[in-house]
Amino acid sequence: MNKIDYNGKSFKAVSNTENGETSNETIFKYVQQGKILTASYAGGNIVSGHLIGMVNENGEIDMRYHQINNKGVLQTGTCNSEPEILKDGRIRLHEKWKWTSGDESSGISIIEEII
Repeated sequence: MNKIDYNGKSFKAVSNTENGETSNETIFKYVQQGKILTASYAGGNIVSGHLIGMVNENGEIDMRYHQINNKGVLQTGTCNSEPEILKDGRIRLHEKWKWTSGDESSGISIIEEII
């Protein structure tokens, strides 16, 4: 796989497990500088969220996130994302995440690049 550059790309959640907070109303805005990736996100149940991570040579992301939901609860977690390049050239990220706050459950979500 070619090196993936996430800088300036926006993503939308397309699926999530029940214990997740993101939805198709959640928009992620990515910034990448070298191997360092940051993003802000909001929408749906999320009032404000941020993530920071490292991108490896295969475009996989190891990240940590924190967010405040619409109930005013601060939440934190970890996530590993694996990229897939769609036929139309957009990026789809397959995510395995785990809360490090609250019930500390885990889940799976998918986000896709918005063009």
